[in-house]
Formats: sequence, structure tokens, C-alpha cells
Amino acid sequence: MSKNAWTEPGAFEVAPGVFRIPLPLPTDGLRAVNVYAIRTGDGLVLIDSGWSLDVARDQLERALASIDHDFADISRFLVTHVHRDHYTLAITLRRLFGAKVALGLGEQPSLRRIMAGRLDGQARALVRWGAGRLVEQWAESIGRRDASQASTVYEEPDEWLDGTVKLDLGDRTLVALPTPGHTQGHVVFVDEQAGVLFAGDHVLPHITPSIGFEPEVARLPLGDYLDSLELVRSYPDLRLLPAHGPVAPSVHARVDELLAHHEERLAATLEAVRDGAGTAYEAALRLGWTRRQRRFDDLDLFNQTLAAGETAAHLDVLVARGVLHTSTVDGVVGYSAG
Repeated sequence: MSKNAWTEPGAFEVAPGVFRIPLPLPTDGLRAVNVYAIRTGDGLVLIDSGWSLDVARDQLERALASIDHDFADISRFLVTHVHRDHYTLAITLRRLFGAKVALGLGEQPSLRRIMAGRLDGQARALVRWGAGRLVEQWAESIGRRDASQASTVYEEPDEWLDGTVKLDLGDRTLVALPTPGHTQGHVVFVDEQAGVLFAGDHVLPHITPSIGFEPEVARLPLGDYLDSLELVRSYPDLRLLPAHGPVAPSVHARVDELLAHHEERLAATLEAVRDGAGTAYEAALRLGWTRRQRRFDDLDLFNQTLAAGETAAHLDVLVARGVLHTSTVDGVVGYSAG
């Protein structure tokens, strides 16, 4: 079976009354995002929604029709995080059909910055990371594009999910569990009775989520992410229903792999500093990226900014552990081994 078979369109039952619906991301290397439709006593609840694109909306409509439903049957969107491939189609469909939208409270600062077109926090972060040469390129391309689109595709949710919340869906109960890291307000949804975890981008079967590059930058995003992995690990083992990639049999197994991966990455990042890297940007230049260990300079601009942020996130955990020390000169954070 092809590694991209999971992206084929349709509605695939992955648990009783739960359907995985992949929707396309035509400009995104992830290829597709999984939306999960849950049958309730009076219609559907969707976990995530997809990117607000005509092609995604049309594919969702066809998938719902294949299980004898339509957009008017959706009563609620439970969104794992604020990124556009998860959140924005919910806003579009709410405008047309009235479904309610819920989002983790930790997303509030970033969402309000997005809606105001205020993406200066990311530019300041690039400066702190020593990646000043990327600021102008980012602001002129990605930053300007995102700011211009924000007012048309983003609105506040109907409901902010504050802390660990039980959600009654009729014949089933989900637990919304805050899992900050990928974003500050990321949540997963636990269905112990069905034996599944709607994991969003928190636990992905084949890749690691980006860490540390948001409109409202977290103080210690990788520390938050590792804590969130441990939190999910403390629950009974469940089937993994990820936002990107195929369904996997064990959340615990994948969490263990992710924890091990980040310890290896922390060790490599520490070695980069001992080898002479003084800033996050300089360390990122010394590290390999993606499974193919690509050079930083071979990445596109968007992925270079993510790489700089992830490197800073690892360096800051090393500082928190007492392995590295920092100093700041002209707004740039420098790291040294002590």
C-alpha cells in the first residue's frame, strides 16, 4: 500500500459511528488533513474542519453525502488548534449553516493577533533567534499574505475550552485535554469508551509537529510539548486518530518514539553549541532537517523559519535543565555551554 494511501478521498469508519475524512492541502507538504465526523443522536460533530478552500469544502460535502449526511447536519466543530488547515473551514461553514465552533482557550492570544493582522511577534522571535536575515523575507512573503487573509477566514469561536472539559455528545462523552506545545491552546479529545484519541497535531504517526513559531510565542514551547506527551501517556493506551497520516494502533508506542526523538534532538542541539554555534540560527545551520537530514539552506523560507524556532525551543529546554546558559545582546539570545 502506498504511503500516501491515507490521503485518498472518502469517509472511512475507524470506530463505531466515527468516520475519518481526509481533505486536501494543495499547497502543503503534509498533503491532507484528517477531519473526523462523529454521529450523535441528532446529527454530526466534527473534530477539526479542514482549510477553507473550495476543493476541501467540495470533498467534505461528497464524503458526508456518502454516509447520508450534509453540512446542515453538523451541530458542532471541536477544533484541536487554530492553524488554518484545522480551523478555517469551520468558520466558513458556520457562516452558512450555523454550526457552533469550540477551540482551546490557550489559542486566544494568537487568534486575536491573527485577526488583527499583528504578526510582529514572529518577526521579533526571528531576531531573538539570530535569524535577522530572514525577517524581511518572511514579512514580505508569508507575513504579508497571512495578514491580508486573516480577516476573511478567521473569527472567534463560539466556545473557549478552558482546561480539561467533559463534552456530552449524546451517546458518548469526550474529554477535551489541553496539550500545549505545537500551539499554546492545542487540545486533544479522549474517547475512552470507543478506545480512541483524536490527537490533532499533538501525536502524529510518521512526523513530529513543529514547535515554537506562533503569533504569540510561548516561553518554553518544547517543555510544554514534552509535558503534554507525558500527560497523554498517563491515559490508558488508545488507538491514534491523527490529523495527518494513517490511523495507528497505539498512542503509547508513538509517544515513546516522540519522547526518544526529542532527547536525541536535544543531544544534537547541545553538540551544535559545543561545536561553536552561538545562536539558535547558527545551531539550526549545523543540524540536519527532515528524515533525509537536509541542509538548512536547502529548505524553503517557511521551513527555515520553523527550523529556527524548533532549534530555539530545544536550546531553551537545555537552558531550563541547567546545561546551557544565555546572554542577550541587541535583542539576540546567545547560548553557551557551562
